[in-house]
Amino acid sequence: MINRRDVLTHSASPPPPGHPARRRAGPKPQGHDRAGDGPEPSPGLDPTGGAASSIGEVTLYNVFETLTKVHPDGTVTPLLAESWEVSPDLTTYTFRLRKGVKFHNGEPFNAQAVKFSFERAGSEKSTNKDKRTYANLSVQAVDEHTVVLLTKEIDPDFPFMMGQATAIIVEPKSAETNATKPVGTGPYRLENWVKGSSITLSKWDGYRNAAAIKLRRATFRFIADPAAQVAALMAGDVDVFQRVTPRSVTQFKGNNKFRVIVSGSRAKTIPALNNKKKPLDDVRVRRAISAAIDRKAVIRGAGDGYGAPIGSHYPPSAPGYVDLTGVNPYNPDKARALLKEAGVSNLELTITLPPPPYARRGGEVIASQLSKVGINAKLQNVEWAQWLSNVYGNKNYDMTIISHVEPFDLNNFAKPDYYWNYSSPKFAEMFAKYKTSARPQDRTKLQADMQRLLADDAVHAWLYQPEWITVANKNVKGLWTNMPIFTNDLSAMSSA
Repeated sequence: MINRRDVLTHSASPPPPGHPARRRAGPKPQGHDRAGDGPEPSPGLDPTGGAASSIGEVTLYNVFETLTKVHPDGTVTPLLAESWEVSPDLTTYTFRLRKGVKFHNGEPFNAQAVKFSFERAGSEKSTNKDKRTYANLSVQAVDEHTVVLLTKEIDPDFPFMMGQATAIIVEPKSAETNATKPVGTGPYRLENWVKGSSITLSKWDGYRNAAAIKLRRATFRFIADPAAQVAALMAGDVDVFQRVTPRSVTQFKGNNKFRVIVSGSRAKTIPALNNKKKPLDDVRVRRAISAAIDRKAVIRGAGDGYGAPIGSHYPPSAPGYVDLTGVNPYNPDKARALLKEAGVSNLELTITLPPPPYARRGGEVIASQLSKVGINAKLQNVEWAQWLSNVYGNKNYDMTIISHVEPFDLNNFAKPDYYWNYSSPKFAEMFAKYKTSARPQDRTKLQADMQRLLADDAVHAWLYQPEWITVANKNVKGLWTNMPIFTNDLSAMSSA
């Protein structure tokens, strides 16, 4: 997602014929990097306003900043905060804020901005994906540079959460227009957004550490088509492309012009099921679907072999992981028996598929597998806006294939109104205990118990932990080698 020195390119839907983005790029300006990516940020550039990870991929740590910063190895360090202290019971966090920081519009960063940001995130009108977290916070601005956060729900991963895109600090006067005119404290400002084509960020000379920022400009181009992704890299129109379609990788291995980076992730790729949609409200039917799916075949077909099978909503790379792939293993005979036991025959399901190749290709593999146990799966391809509106928003679907990329998101199973409509008092009780347990060993045990319950309930037919592949011009430096969260952090990037 970067071009040699100043521009970054990101990719989503390819522009129509004749669009300026279709023309061959001229010589790249010095200090300009171009990156390629898949989906365009939607509904806008404010990561507190939508659930799509593509928003933070462009803006987190670039335009907007957070109190803490998450690094590729998963560690957390201060960013807008200089330091923080935690009470022994994990309910009170005192953040000492960095002094002399300003927003792009010249307004000062201070405790009042932090208080405004978090109260906005937890307000009744908030569309923040993590609204519940902020609704349970009490924010005290002790003085201009000290903030105390009191949380009703203990979260051992709170410092990590404070470094994610939903925790950005916004400037009060400009907050309502951040979707189209983002104002943050980061090293880059929005220069231009050509809808459907590209977003260009340019270096902000007013940044507190501007001398350390090497790239003067970064252009994110949105290229969803795998063939177009390869062509853009080969032609030099794009310097970096993160999450390249796996089957494209062979064209770059052995080519000394490129680096290929295989990154670990905390993502979970799942066929999500609508747990209230009949007959999916019957656990036997959900278990039958799981038993009909050969995870390894899906990894080969949809991920070209890049991925690790999972049996619950937790990746092998995360602490506290339990291997539960044996709970609902591939067994077509068992799948047929479970459907018969549930009194279900000639089951017809619609699998709603967003644009990424892993979803579209995975849908084809899974539909074929389901047909072998008597389930007729109709594939419905939709664009991201439709998926976010109809599936995620209105819960109007039977089954979908999606990668959940948040590192710690077991909390979503404690939300009965979340888009998969799973409601389990038992799970909610476990999660409440997990959130209020101060001892690490107690939390680890509860993590394992929650993973097992989700597997037993067959909430979804879990597939695999994906591995993300980055292809970059060999001259691009400072790329993340692992992705515990999704962002294209330009601050450490450079290119020859």
